[in-house]
Amino acid sequence: MKRTLMATVAAFLCLYLTATTTARTAPDVSGAKDYTIGRAAASPVYCLAAHRIGRMELAIANNGTFGNYYFPGNSQDWFTGQPIPLACQYPKNSNIQYMYGGAFWIGAVVGRDTLVSFGADGWTRGRREFHPDEAPFGEMIYRSITDPTAPEFENAVSEEDYVCAYTDTLTNGVPNDFFGRAHIPLNIEVTQSSFAWSYSYAEDFVLFDYQIRNSGTRLLENVYMGIYVDADVCFDCQNSLGYADDICGFLHTYPSNYGGCDYLDTVNLAWIADDDGDLGRIFNDGGEHPCPHITGTRIVRTPADSLDVSFNWWISNVDASQDFGPRERAFVGRLQEDFRDFRTGGLGTPEGDVNKYYTMRNQEFDYDQAYAAQIQPNDSLWLYPDQSFAPDVADGFDTRYFLSFGPFDIRPGQTLPISFAYVAGEDFHTDENNAANNLPDNPDQYYAGVDFSDLALNYTWASWVYDNPGVDTDGDGDSGKVRICCLDSIIASIDTLSVDPLQTDTLWTAGECEPYFYEGDGIPDFRGAAPPPPPDFWLTANAGSITVRFNGLFSETSFDVFSHTIDFEGYRVYLARDERASSYSLVASYDRENYNKMVYNPNRRPEAGYELLDVPFTVDSLRCLYGDSCGDMNFDPLAYTPGTPYIMPDSQFYFEAQDYNASELGVNTPIRKIYPHQPYPSSLNPDSARPDELTEDGYLRYFEYEIVIEDLLATVPFWVAVTAFDYGSPESGLASLETSVTANTSTTYAQPGWDEVQQGAMEVIVYPNPYLLSGGYRNDGFEGRTDQDRPPDRTREIHFANLAPECTIKIFTLDGDLVREIQHDDGTTHETWDMISRNTQMVVTGLYYWTVESSFGETQIGKLAIIM
Repeated sequence: MKRTLMATVAAFLCLYLTATTTARTAPDVSGAKDYTIGRAAASPVYCLAAHRIGRMELAIANNGTFGNYYFPGNSQDWFTGQPIPLACQYPKNSNIQYMYGGAFWIGAVVGRDTLVSFGADGWTRGRREFHPDEAPFGEMIYRSITDPTAPEFENAVSEEDYVCAYTDTLTNGVPNDFFGRAHIPLNIEVTQSSFAWSYSYAEDFVLFDYQIRNSGTRLLENVYMGIYVDADVCFDCQNSLGYADDICGFLHTYPSNYGGCDYLDTVNLAWIADDDGDLGRIFNDGGEHPCPHITGTRIVRTPADSLDVSFNWWISNVDASQDFGPRERAFVGRLQEDFRDFRTGGLGTPEGDVNKYYTMRNQEFDYDQAYAAQIQPNDSLWLYPDQSFAPDVADGFDTRYFLSFGPFDIRPGQTLPISFAYVAGEDFHTDENNAANNLPDNPDQYYAGVDFSDLALNYTWASWVYDNPGVDTDGDGDSGKVRICCLDSIIASIDTLSVDPLQTDTLWTAGECEPYFYEGDGIPDFRGAAPPPPPDFWLTANAGSITVRFNGLFSETSFDVFSHTIDFEGYRVYLARDERASSYSLVASYDRENYNKMVYNPNRRPEAGYELLDVPFTVDSLRCLYGDSCGDMNFDPLAYTPGTPYIMPDSQFYFEAQDYNASELGVNTPIRKIYPHQPYPSSLNPDSARPDELTEDGYLRYFEYEIVIEDLLATVPFWVAVTAFDYGSPESGLASLETSVTANTSTTYAQPGWDEVQQGAMEVIVYPNPYLLSGGYRNDGFEGRTDQDRPPDRTREIHFANLAPECTIKIFTLDGDLVREIQHDDGTTHETWDMISRNTQMVVTGLYYWTVESSFGETQIGKLAIIM
């Protein structure tokens, strides 16, 4: 029977708490992991926020942890107030968890003592050794490159930056460790930044950057740092014990290809996944909730080029025989040291500073978990695992891993960096029977049935965003590491070496050779190719339609931070019935008229063909270049195809439309300009523009657009997204980039606005009336679409329409007892009631009456029937 770690989590968002803790004398573990919210205490201002801009929703805290279960506060976003139900959700809105918690560790020798400080260690209840300052100094900071006019744009790196600082100097209330020792600070201050993007190539990872400062007066010697991760990959982790079958390992290399040449890239990713992805499994709610994906951690920057790296994984358990992790035998491995007894009775959990420090510096690279049952009694490196337990470990358990590096010294006042990427990859599992058929006995066959390709691809992009290949960031002449891809090489000669007649020197004559940068110059850039920022937009509800107005000033004038060009191509408008990215459907698109020039390359590998080398050409520029004159209106780029190319003495090429060239506003696209005859503004700064160039609310008229989405059902909400996209980057092989549909959304009902309600003297409408439990509203998508993880009795809705922008809704029993009062003040004409009484109980079958009193004193009354 699998038994796993119990870790109590603290709640209360960014509260100022006072610590009351209890020292423990044994590992605080049991047969079920604790997913409840507890109380922790301290005087600092604790803050939690979630990266939501990409496909990975990841919680970030300002106490040296990420995920929300090691956070001593309420699981609500510090900036938005939204709940953060899962520590790491991937993909976003899937309700599938990919993390319990992660934490930063650092250890050093100080004088004659060995000290370690950590955000959390995953098993010691309440022992958190990093804390932020009091308010306002310790509050988390939000920054974003999305809007250049917003205050958070200054010093921003990504679309979603979270910056915080914390120290290990707080000792009051921190419980003693397993051996009864009190927390002794290293006296360090950590400034932590995390960055996320919504772009297609960057939406599956979050980059972390730490600046570690020695704020004390003593030298920190032989410093090691590390990232601890307890992933818990599962749906309904608490009730289904889905965290008890994770599987972990380390990916050293992965094959790649460039220009027809094959390479073996160094990846060095610690990873964890569910053992079988729960493919085909039916849960207690009757549904399937697969978790086939994978997450991993990769250190991308360390304080020195040459450091010792260790990868350890273990399983914490109060039963010492099952507190397990791979351990090297005495006087073998890279350290050649005597075996270290943790003095806990187990081999896994490194309790206490000395054991934690040993784990950080042991230079082990543990075998992958799937091989736990394959270690033989005579293995020269690894201890022989308990065979009554090893097969259970090999086919999945509640595993956590630790990736660490060092040593180096930090002098008083010195600051050193560490950066890492937390990366997700899709479809690690595709065969629901792979684990059942092959674990624990055939791990090689198991690995043949999983797929690391998306994880490796996403890590590659994470490393390129962190440090742009081919970019000389510090101006020292080094732009990074280059590979040369040469195809069709031939042997020119084979010469015998004079120094050794048994060796030969082979000289090659290369065919076509092409260099490319695959790594940067070692100086972080934290910059990637970006689509244009999405436009500001507003919704106006009408009876059966929604008018979308948007202003594209920044979309059409912003430089790409990667290419340093204005690469705006167009807009797209989407509509959805809920907020999931997969629910959005394209309503309309506008893009500029331009064309890609496809040039024939006889030396292209692996075979000759056409390739894209340049950014798109406007039709006007093509007329000047290849028409009879710049005014040649008969020149048609699309007349030239692969079969009938444009031929010049030294080249031939044809043209393709970039996107759809739906460029005639109001003609071949329903998007139209609100001010079609408005000339280009005299200034792009609205504060400096002329009054006749501005709208009533201060936006530049030239960039104002509108679309009316018609024939909409009035009784349900609609989500609208307006995106901007570019034409990509042929040089770097990037396709067109578009802002995420979930990054810029708004929702409304296609119901009359207040002006229409007043003009038509429309009365308040309540629907459905009667409300029938047997109505099948949820199955038909009329309620609960955005709360699919909630039970039916918490997704029911009765709607009120034709309301005044500010009013009070009251529901009464026929006896006059107040059931519920709702203050409506969001400026719309619509409100919902969840059928929960003011006593937080579900209402019962009956006849009710309601009143709506507007802010200007008008009252309407009606009846409502509920049949449960």
